[in-house]
Amino acid sequence: MSDGLPGATPLLRIYRGATRGLAPIAGFLAMRKLARHGVSPTRQRERMGHASLPRPDGTLVWLHGASVGESLSAVTLVSRMAAALPDAEFLITSGTATSAKLVEQRLPSRTRHQFAALDAPGPVRRFLKHWRPTAAIFVESELWPVTLRDTRKTGAKLALVNARLSTKSVESWSKYPETARSVMDLFSVLLTQNSEMATHLRKMGAAPDRIRPGSNLKAFSAPLPIDGAALAQIRQQLAERPVWVASSTHRGEEEVVLQAHRHLLNPRPDLCLVLAPRHPERGDEVSRLVHDAGLSMSRRSHNESSEHGVQVYLADTLGELGIWYALSPIVFLGGSLQPIGGHNPFEVARANAAVISGPGVQNFAETFDALKVSGGAIEVSDAPSLAAAVDRWLTDASSLEQARAACSTLAARQDSALDGVVETLCRALELNDG
Repeated sequence: MSDGLPGATPLLRIYRGATRGLAPIAGFLAMRKLARHGVSPTRQRERMGHASLPRPDGTLVWLHGASVGESLSAVTLVSRMAAALPDAEFLITSGTATSAKLVEQRLPSRTRHQFAALDAPGPVRRFLKHWRPTAAIFVESELWPVTLRDTRKTGAKLALVNARLSTKSVESWSKYPETARSVMDLFSVLLTQNSEMATHLRKMGAAPDRIRPGSNLKAFSAPLPIDGAALAQIRQQLAERPVWVASSTHRGEEEVVLQAHRHLLNPRPDLCLVLAPRHPERGDEVSRLVHDAGLSMSRRSHNESSEHGVQVYLADTLGELGIWYALSPIVFLGGSLQPIGGHNPFEVARANAAVISGPGVQNFAETFDALKVSGGAIEVSDAPSLAAAVDRWLTDASSLEQARAACSTLAARQDSALDGVVETLCRALELNDG
């Protein structure tokens, strides 16, 4: 049975039927996952399309980002769109408990957060019936056919921003060109990070006149929030000791960081490493790695002090990266020594810190290239090269200041580009301040 939209292909109709049948099982699993993270039953039901907040009156712009990085990009975009659309209200959706917590810590005015409805007819219908979005903006790679088609069917215009699809994903979609083109036709505008992604979208059937050059939204990330009292307390405990930070690390990276730190302690026995794993729930696992490395440690999640010369301060909490970046201008950014793709260097740059990373930063390739050329970033490959990079900036204050200045300059250049993104979206989605 057709879903009523022109261009629905047999494959899309099969997918729609399958998701309808699987929705109860998928909903149970999704809600159970949120429950494990302490999410209330009321909010768990948002995954099935049951809203937990009222819809505001007037224009409502909906932005969706699947996980942490995408949803924080949505926060950044809302912050700027709100200035351009003073009478509009905003809704941000995401799928994970971690993203929800971080978004809610940074919600701009006139904005609320909900968990995204599952991509199935029932949940999507309930979501749209309640929220009735005026326009919808999807961040990066969220191409959920039921959600996209049913939202477009309501008359809302759609945009894809920060478009980032893997080569594998593009190849998969390209096997079904009619279906891919049908999905691409739902978007009024597609903003790409680079020319390669524009080529991918054209290959998937996107109309060339709807593809616009954009920028990596993560380049526009606002400065991270800082708890001033907590920062002052930790600074007092550290008592002027030298500090470096390893943040957003993944399994397989902490061992390299700890090995580098042991090497750095030889000439600097008072040096402290702030180690902030990407997923704080790995705190116990990372704690064992520190113990196995023979290093003394205190844990943020246990409210343990960083006094008495502890060699590693395990920052296994969520939403406090701003504190750690304020403690030290030297930051190793994880997700780059393992095949992760790297994490957002602009959060580091906007904190006036310099960046060290591994070679695996393809998700931010253009950004890291510019940072390395300007001297704001150093690429390392193993523990010895990481130790050498940290040692260089600990030893040469002039070199470190030049690197910090390069990072700050690159971050500052993004503001005018974000204004262009907002202008393009408002025009393509026919939004206005009235």
